[in-house]
Amino acid sequence: MLIRQRAAAGESTELAVELLKAAAVNGGSWTGVLADVPEELRALPPEARTALADALVAQYHSAEAGPIARGNALTLVGVVTRGLPGDRLPVERLEALDELGRQNSFWYGMRYEALAEAELAAGRALAPAVVAAFRRSALDAYRDESVAALARKLTEPVLNVGEEWAEQAMRDTRGAPGWQALLRHATTATAAKPTRTWEQQARALIEPLGADLVRSTLLPWLTLVGRRTFQLERRQYEADINNAYDPCNANALRGLTWLLALLPPHPDTARALGALVETSLKKVAGLGPRNPKVANAGVTALSRIDGEPALAELARLATRVTYKGTAKLLDTALESRAEALGLSREEIEELAVPAYGLTEVGRAERQLGEATAVLEVQGGKAVVGWRNAAGKVTKSVPAAVKRDHAEELKELKAAVKDIDKMLAAQSERLDRQFLARRSWPYAAWRERYLDHPLIGTLVRRLLWTVDGTTVGFADGELRTLTDDPVREGAEVRLWHPVGHEPAAIVAWRDWLERHGITQPFKQAHREVYLLTDAERATGSYSNRFAAHILRQHQFNSLAAIRGWRNRLRLMVDDSAPPATRELPQWGLRAEYWIHGEGDGYGEDTTESGSYLRLSTDQVRFYPIDAPENSAHCSGGEYQMWLGTGAAPVESLPLADIPPLVLSEVLRDVDLFVGVASVGNDPTWQDGGPEGRFREYWTRYGFGELNQSAETRRGLLERLVPRLAIADRCTIEGRFLHVTGERHTYKIHLGSGNILMTPDDRYLCIVPKADPGAAQTGYLPFEGDRTLAVILSKAMLLAADTKIADPTILSQL
Repeated sequence: MLIRQRAAAGESTELAVELLKAAAVNGGSWTGVLADVPEELRALPPEARTALADALVAQYHSAEAGPIARGNALTLVGVVTRGLPGDRLPVERLEALDELGRQNSFWYGMRYEALAEAELAAGRALAPAVVAAFRRSALDAYRDESVAALARKLTEPVLNVGEEWAEQAMRDTRGAPGWQALLRHATTATAAKPTRTWEQQARALIEPLGADLVRSTLLPWLTLVGRRTFQLERRQYEADINNAYDPCNANALRGLTWLLALLPPHPDTARALGALVETSLKKVAGLGPRNPKVANAGVTALSRIDGEPALAELARLATRVTYKGTAKLLDTALESRAEALGLSREEIEELAVPAYGLTEVGRAERQLGEATAVLEVQGGKAVVGWRNAAGKVTKSVPAAVKRDHAEELKELKAAVKDIDKMLAAQSERLDRQFLARRSWPYAAWRERYLDHPLIGTLVRRLLWTVDGTTVGFADGELRTLTDDPVREGAEVRLWHPVGHEPAAIVAWRDWLERHGITQPFKQAHREVYLLTDAERATGSYSNRFAAHILRQHQFNSLAAIRGWRNRLRLMVDDSAPPATRELPQWGLRAEYWIHGEGDGYGEDTTESGSYLRLSTDQVRFYPIDAPENSAHCSGGEYQMWLGTGAAPVESLPLADIPPLVLSEVLRDVDLFVGVASVGNDPTWQDGGPEGRFREYWTRYGFGELNQSAETRRGLLERLVPRLAIADRCTIEGRFLHVTGERHTYKIHLGSGNILMTPDDRYLCIVPKADPGAAQTGYLPFEGDRTLAVILSKAMLLAADTKIADPTILSQL
C-alpha cells in the first residue's frame, strides 16, 4: 500500500530511499515482511517504475551510498525495469554478476535473478560461470520458483564450467550435434538407475557415433574428475566446495557411467569406473564423501558389465570402500555374481583376482619389437625392466618401443598401476581372514592362492597350515620348519600365532629370516593379546585401551578399513553407538566405547561441528543380535536401548571369548590407539590446546610400551646388531639409545619420540610422510611405519655432526 501511495504521489526518491533502508535492515534479503515487495514494484505502472528506476540509479551514484546500498539498489533496478526500455547500470550489473560467478550458490531472497533477467533482456548471454552459479542455486531446497524458472532457461553451456572434465567434454563435443545430444542426454541422469526409455534413447545416440569411439572419448574425461579449473569463494562454515563435485555436473557423470555400461566390455572401462568410484568417495571437509550418488552409479555400471576386469574391480573395491551405502551395493553386486555362478561370496572374490598378464607367479615377459619388457612383482609393487635385442638390461624404455608400440606400452603401464592397487586390496583382504574361519581344499587353494600369478606373490610370503602342519614357501616348495617339502594335503588354513608355543613362533620367525622373506603384514610377528589379571578382575570388559586421546577423523578411517562401524561424533545434543565390529562367524559383536573430547566449538571441533578428538573407554563383547548401546556424543554412560518387552543383555565375560577373537579385536583397538593417538605427534610437546593434553602426551610418548611396541622391541633386538651403526646403539627398557657426537639420544619404542641426555630434553624431529621410502635393511614384515621412523631417526642421530636441517640443529 505504501509503495503504491509513494509512487502515485510521484515521491520516487523517497520511495527509493525507504526501499534501500528496508533492504539494509533485512540484510539485503527480500524475504519475511519484504517478501511481496518485488512483485508490488513490478505491478506499478510503467511510468512509476521508470521514475523509481531513475531514482535508484541516482541513489547508486550518490556519495552517501556504501557497497551494501549500491548492491541493493542494483538488484532493485533489475526488479523494476523488467520490460522497460533502456539499459540502466549495465557495467555495474556485469561486475556484480561476475562476482556472483565466483560463488557456489546464493540465497534466493537476494533476488539476484533480477540482474540476470536484466542482462538477458539487454540481449547479452550470461557468462558460463554465472550460469553455473544460478543452476547450483536452483537446486537449493529452499529456492524460489523464480530462480528455478531462470535456471531452466539457461540451457547453454551443456555443463557447468569450473571442473576440468566438464570443460574438456564440452571442448571435445563442440560443433558436433550428435555428441552434443549424447552429452545433454547424460545430464538427464537424475535417478538412481536408468529407465528402459533412457537406455533406448542412449543406444540410439551411441549407434551413429560408434561404441569404440564413444568409449575412447568418454574415458579420458573420467580421469579429470575431481580437478577444478578455477576456485570458488568459500564462505565461513561452508563445506570445502572446491574439492566437491558440482551438483549439476554430477548428474552428467552418472549418465556417463550408464552410457559406458551399454558399451561392449573393455578393461579400460572397468579401470576408469573403479577409479571414479574411489574418487567420488574421497572425503571433503564439512561434506563427507564427495558424491556417493556418482560412486553408486559407478558400482551399478560395473555390476552390469560382463567379464573378468569388471568383476575384478568390484572385488577390489569391496576391500577398499568403507562408505556404507556404496559398500552395500558392492556386496549386492558380488552376491549376485556368486549366485549366478553357483559360488559363495568368498569364492567369487577369490576367482575375481585377475593375472594382469602375469604368466607365472609375480613375473611376465612381453616382446615389444626387438625389446623385451620384464614385469615383476617385488614386495607390494610391480616394476618393469627392459632388455634390448642383445639381452642387455637398459635403464629406460627403448625409444623404438615408445615410437612403434605406444599402445602396448600404455597398457603395460596401466597393468602396473592395476597390480599395485590390487596387491594392496588383496593384502588387506588376507589380513582380515584371521577372523573369517576359512579353510580351503588343498587343490583349490593351490590354484586360487599359492600358484595364482598375482595373489601368489602375497600368499608365498605367509605361513599356512596343511592338515594341521605349519608350512611356508621357500625354494619353490611348501616347506616345514625343518625345510621338508609338503606336496599334498586335504585342508589348508591361514596360520595364526594364537595357540602356538612361544618357542615355535620364534622358530618360524627365524625360518622367515633365514629365507629372506618379508611378510606383506604382521603374521609371524603378530601381536597376541592374552587375557590379563586386570581383565579377569573386571570380568566383562577391558580397560586396556581406555583413557587415550585420539584424532577422531583418523580413528574413523582406520576403523572403517578394519571392518568396524563407527559414526563421527558432533558437538550437538545427540547420542551415538560405540564403534562396533560384527563377527557373524562367531556370533559376536565387539564394542569400543568412545566420546567426543572438549567443549570449545571451533577449537575442539571442525567448522562443521565434528569433534577433532575422542576420549576412549572400555572394550566389550555382546551376542551379535543384542540391542545396541549408545551414549551422548560428548560423554556419559552407555545404555542399551530396548524395544517393548525386551530385556537388557549383559556383556559377555572376556574369559568366554575365543582367544583368537579376543586377540584380533584388541589388536585392532591397539592399532587405533597406536596410530591415531595425539601422543604420536612430535609437535605436541606443549600439550595441544591450552596445554590440556600435556600430561597425556608425556605419558603416552615416553611411558610403558603397549603390545605393538613390545613386539617392535623384540624385533629391534635382532635387527640393531646388524646395522652399520650397531656400535652406537643399545636397547634399554622402553628406549633405543643412540650415541652421537653431540648427545646420547633415547628413542621411545612406542611413539618414536626422542629425549636427549644429560637432562632428558625433548628433541622434535618430524618424519617426512613418504610411504614409498626405502626400508633400512631387511625387515620381516611390511606396514610398521613407526619401526621405519625409529630406524631412520637412529641413522640420523648416530651421525649428528652431519645434520644440516636448521630446525633440528637449533635444538641440539
